[in-house]
Amino acid sequence: MSLEEWALVASVVFTGLFSGLYAMLNLIFHKVMGAMDGPGFSRFLHAFLPVARKSPFNYIVVIGMIVAPAVALIAADDAGGTPFVLTAIGLALTLGGNAVVSNRIAEPNYDRMLAWDPDRIPDNWEAVRSYYFRLNWIRAISTWTAFGLFLAALVDLL
Repeated sequence: MSLEEWALVASVVFTGLFSGLYAMLNLIFHKVMGAMDGPGFSRFLHAFLPVARKSPFNYIVVIGMIVAPAVALIAADDAGGTPFVLTAIGLALTLGGNAVVSNRIAEPNYDRMLAWDPDRIPDNWEAVRSYYFRLNWIRAISTWTAFGLFLAALVDLL
């Protein structure tokens, strides 16, 4: 296998792992969190977010989702071919729809929610929770789409 193919395999693996994480978060945890009252939601986030934010898994997978497709693009034999274009779009989705949304929008929202006192929830807590859910969906759809694009690029190469 070529370096480009190995890098695409890694791209599929890393985005596949993160796709599974988003599936669990959005399709299971959202239903659990959506049924909670304000204090319960706040207490859950106070237990969940500090661990999730600092998880080595997140750092490794996100770095892999960026580095692996970048390597595939650099190693590509045909810069105008279908695998190159699919990989470039997947990387753009990973950077814009996941990394930028996470770093610049979701993280400040986490800080806002973690500043809540569970016994004195702000009046707009449901709107903030809905915003949290929407951001998770944006990142999930971006990651799921990137996963599909990386997989299609790999299949096209093989």
